Amino acid sequence: MAGSVLTIKDLHVSIEGKEILKGLNLEIKGGEFHAIMGPNGTGKSTLSSAIMGHPKYEVTQGSITLDGQNVLEMEVDERARAGLFLAMQYPSEISGVTNAEFLRSAINSRRGEGNEISLMKFIRQMDSKMEFLDMDPDMAQRYLNEGFSGGEKKRNEILQLMMLQPRIAILDEIDSGLDIDALKVVSKGINEMRGEDFGCLVITHYQRLLNYITPDYVHVMMQGRVVKSGGPELAHRLEAEGYDWIKQELGIEDETVGQEA
Repeated sequence: MAGSVLTIKDLHVSIEGKEILKGLNLEIKGGEFHAIMGPNGTGKSTLSSAIMGHPKYEVTQGSITLDGQNVLEMEVDERARAGLFLAMQYPSEISGVTNAEFLRSAINSRRGEGNEISLMKFIRQMDSKMEFLDMDPDMAQRYLNEGFSGGEKKRNEILQLMMLQPRIAILDEIDSGLDIDALKVVSKGINEMRGEDFGCLVITHYQRLLNYITPDYVHVMMQGRVVKSGGPELAHRLEAEGYDWIKQELGIEDETVGQEA
């Protein structure tokens, strides 16, 4: 079975009447790792939220499709069941629901009624993934993200990624606030997912994450759209020289499009 394809064409997104994305185009195929970089306020996090259907973000023009299906017509939970996954920059805390309960419920939601994962198989898989990510086994029975450190929350996002096995994942600043040891563990989990049935979009400010997760493609966002694409060498040049050379090359004014959410 060929990998999935997430296609974004001429995407315009507004927040409270202010346009943030202004005609963004991007295609992510199974087997590919893409990275998006760009200055603050250019719409990187807006893109991830729009893909997953956050109600605050209004799509005013353009399309998002997954294997030809219209993603914009799907509710948030339908997008997740279709195989989209978002690792958030600031994961939510959910009191009263354990990590294990949340994960098993999410897996069964995707598998459908009558095809639920057995408890023993679920426990084996979760124990194995947590060991791989150097996670304390007790975290399985803790309430989802409640009292977790920043590093624990990010590892937990990758645990969800590895357990749910989505077709396309968006990782929004998954490296934010991680020390080097946690960054290596998180990167190990993401790299473990590589394969023709899995595509990934990594949103990051820093080259350091891309030292551990080598992208096939690097895209630069400015003023609400992708203005330049290349290979891993593009990220290295951005780290060394910043964004001014791209602005000069393309004649882009030194301004942002608004606050990212």
